[in-house]
Amino acid sequence: MITIDVEDEKKEIIRRYRRLLRRAKPFLKEGDSKIIRKAFNTALEAHKDMRRRTGEPYIYHPLDVALIAIDEIGLGTTSIVAALLHDVVEDTDLEISDVERNFGPKVAKIIDGLTKISGVFEQGTSEQAENFRKMLLTLSDDVRVILIKLADRLHNMRTLASMPQNKQLKVASETMYIYAPLAHRLGLYAIKTELEDLWLKYTETDQYDEISKKIVDTKEARDKFVNRFIRPIRKELKDQSLQFEIKGRTKSIYSIWNKMRKQNIPFEEVYDLFAVRIILDSEPENEKADCWKVYSIVTDFYQPNPDRLRDWISTPKGNGYESLHTTVMSSPGQWVEVQIRTRRMDEIAEKGYAAHWKYKDNSGNGQSSGLELWISGVREMLEQSDSTAIEFVDDFRSNLFHEEVFVFTPKGELKTLPYGATALDFAFEIHTEIGARCLGAKVNQRLVPLNHLLKNGDQVEVLTSKKQKPSEDWLRFVVTSKARSKIKDALKEERKAAAREGKEIVKRKLRQMKLKLNNETVEQLRAYFDERTVLDFYYKVGKGVIEPKEIKHFKEVRSNIPKDPNQRIEDAASFKKQIAKVRQKQSDMLLIGEDMDVVDYRLAKCCNPIPGDEVFGFVTVNEGIKIHRTSCPNAPELLSNYGYRVVKAKWSSQMDNAFLTDLKIIGTDRVGLINDVTNIISGELKVNMRAMAIATDQGIFEGKITLYVQDTGHLEVMIRKLQKVNGVVKVTRIDTLK
Repeated sequence: MITIDVEDEKKEIIRRYRRLLRRAKPFLKEGDSKIIRKAFNTALEAHKDMRRRTGEPYIYHPLDVALIAIDEIGLGTTSIVAALLHDVVEDTDLEISDVERNFGPKVAKIIDGLTKISGVFEQGTSEQAENFRKMLLTLSDDVRVILIKLADRLHNMRTLASMPQNKQLKVASETMYIYAPLAHRLGLYAIKTELEDLWLKYTETDQYDEISKKIVDTKEARDKFVNRFIRPIRKELKDQSLQFEIKGRTKSIYSIWNKMRKQNIPFEEVYDLFAVRIILDSEPENEKADCWKVYSIVTDFYQPNPDRLRDWISTPKGNGYESLHTTVMSSPGQWVEVQIRTRRMDEIAEKGYAAHWKYKDNSGNGQSSGLELWISGVREMLEQSDSTAIEFVDDFRSNLFHEEVFVFTPKGELKTLPYGATALDFAFEIHTEIGARCLGAKVNQRLVPLNHLLKNGDQVEVLTSKKQKPSEDWLRFVVTSKARSKIKDALKEERKAAAREGKEIVKRKLRQMKLKLNNETVEQLRAYFDERTVLDFYYKVGKGVIEPKEIKHFKEVRSNIPKDPNQRIEDAASFKKQIAKVRQKQSDMLLIGEDMDVVDYRLAKCCNPIPGDEVFGFVTVNEGIKIHRTSCPNAPELLSNYGYRVVKAKWSSQMDNAFLTDLKIIGTDRVGLINDVTNIISGELKVNMRAMAIATDQGIFEGKITLYVQDTGHLEVMIRKLQKVNGVVKVTRIDTLK
């Protein structure tokens, strides 16, 4: 049993509170420290009997969240107060009215936005998605809600080790699905990077540890290389009397892992492991000229790659990011990325939105930045959207990670759109009505269709017609959330009109058949015609897909329809009730659910899990339990939007079954190579092959082999043996989705 020294804990709480005040001191105004102390005392009293899973007093959490808000985001007094109080309404007896009375309407509004939804949700919606929607809706009122929520999430991820493994997986996936992209879009690169690294730590632990160790092991050699690389640049910058700081920055563990996975290469082949950053102390009016002067100095010493020049100083990114990036060839023949920016640009790059406002206030420049325009666009989407929570979150996410393209109107006005935007996206960007009536466009005076992809520098003129109206196809080639939500709204209106007409037809037909139009009859009709929802049924009647005479046949078979035609597993809780009814199969090797029962399941085709993989169970609506790898490309979305359908899954030790997996083999072609490979697979390891496809090109061969294995250990043995075959260069397991 752990003994708690109450006096030591009190001293530690006061020490942490004083550290918070010291960090906040530079920007505190008169009376600010008094209101912060009041918030601290309120939180301390409210959480006095609560402890975190680590065993520590709960008050450590709000204190640490407030510290992140100051140090890592750069927020002020109102945000510190809100961060200290962010859990009191949700977890204690205090109510929003108490917060408003003691701390004012601003703080109360932020706390309200931070408090999770509780209560009943529509059938088929996701509680997580509803929470995301409520949080994001606060963008309409106060962006600080999102920023404090990110600080809260960062601290939760830093202390995730105390949670059980299945909770770690859910929290980490939710973080990767919405919070890391949101931090990226708001320009909080340091937080985004740490969230991604922590996600990897809890979902791909072995790979995280391996990359982390290799980064440490290669640090000395890397430092020597960086010092040698920057020596001539440093000297020249001093000679030119520029005030500067130069530092080498190693790529994040997540970005290294992502590059290794996407390019199918080992750690040693990731050439741009680090970047050199040059930060200038420059006056606002000289910033641009000074950055280009440094670029000229760097390229005097090292040859630049013309395809890798990125000028985000002349045209900043949509989240306010400004920097000049170039990739140059160093003397040992290694590419090095060099980032050139001023102190102001660096702070905006690290602290994003809050830093942007600090500099805007100081500059007195009333011009809107790309970040403000984006938030303004998001507000418009939030206020007008009536989609389901999950649709809403998907639409919102679609715009978070996009790079931008810059295009012009016929009058020369610059418009920023996500990379991959089409002429139709541009039309909706101009005005909803223009988008809805868009027939095509003229790009650089040339006629193009709606789905034409726009490129940087294009000048676009939209062509419209009063007869045109949105169709389902349009959703396939728009990428902006504004265009998607407006098209969906138009389609929904059309669908509702058809459904209303369909309902009238059904009413008349049932009256003729002397049947009542009530919930039971309508549900039976829906089941009879095998439609997902009642609205789908009415819509198809209205559109003539289901003819009125077919409804007549329903009466004849009505007596055979079960009383509850819609017995479907909807969530993990209802699934657990079914466990006892399911016939156990000895041949199954997967233990599922809290009680680790052996039940029926299917393996997801998107990631082809095999025994030994880290997996989870997902309760589908129509196909029972599907097993996914935790690293499945679809995992973040499933775990974030449908966490309530996730069940534990773990491989048992009886591995009698064989599982299909794909291997990719690359090497140099020679006579007898195929024979050697098949001998190891079929002869030495006694493994059954299902298919083999080999292609050769100028002495290089690439092959894909589909075979049966027992588990990951069995697979690793096979890969090791195949790599020893003379001529084989690389053997890797193929993921179905990348």
